[in-house]
Amino acid sequence: MATLDPDKFRKAGRIAANAREYGRSLIEPGRLLRDIVEAVEARIFELGGKLAFPAQISVNHIAAHYCPPPDDKTTVNASDILKLDCGVHVDGHVADNAVTVDLRDGVDSPLSLASKMALENVIAMVGPGVAVAEIGRTVHDTISAMGFKPVFNLTGHGVSRWVIHCKPSIPNYDDKRSDRLAPGQIIACEPFATDGTGYIEERGTAEVFRQSRTVKPRDKLPQPVINALEELRRLPFARRDLVRFFGPKEADGVLTMLHKRRILEDYPPLAEKPGVRISQHEHTMMILEDGVEVTTIHG
Repeated sequence: MATLDPDKFRKAGRIAANAREYGRSLIEPGRLLRDIVEAVEARIFELGGKLAFPAQISVNHIAAHYCPPPDDKTTVNASDILKLDCGVHVDGHVADNAVTVDLRDGVDSPLSLASKMALENVIAMVGPGVAVAEIGRTVHDTISAMGFKPVFNLTGHGVSRWVIHCKPSIPNYDDKRSDRLAPGQIIACEPFATDGTGYIEERGTAEVFRQSRTVKPRDKLPQPVINALEELRRLPFARRDLVRFFGPKEADGVLTMLHKRRILEDYPPLAEKPGVRISQHEHTMMILEDGVEVTTIHG
């Protein structure tokens, strides 16, 4: 089992929070979505972190996993609600966080406040021995009290070294499970609030990928591709990461090769129907013997 270093989780959290807030400051009408996420990733590298997953910015009815491709021309509109989600690792120790910016309804947007308050209420009650179903109930009740629904089929999750999704699953409603948090666990809680049905599905083309199996000699991958996969350590990556490794002309060919070898798992955008609006807030937390420490608090 990999040794876990709490101080490296803390450092990853500080970098993730700084990058999140920097990205938040860049969200304004007319700006390219691609420019925002690339600036967030540059800030992560500048501060000494590495990407736990590619920065993503999901707009309006898209809850998660929208990752602008290298040539994306999508810009921010004044009526948009945007979810900026970024993850950092320091020597594999992961921090995951997200924030919502509602340009139409402002910083006091009821929809944005619903997910934000749900997260704050979870932080106030979470700790060793707390049932994950109780966390889900807190999220559900907070969001429902503000007239919205949680996204029922998205959850928070555990994080670990070199792993961004592991047990325990942290629901956004009371799922009646008996699992309880224990000291030493690290969780990412991410309430989603929606004015839609509360159920998302895969919609659109994937720009986020992850190596899903071990590379075999029979795959006959070129050594530079093997080297890139080894550097990624089975963490999620984007097409634009391949551009960094291989340049814009070769990146698409590498992606096609990996798909043909059935080495990749795709992560398409997760969305409700157009016209729906969704908010999200997320923090990473270490469960201590006597409480909780939020690693992704800014400042």
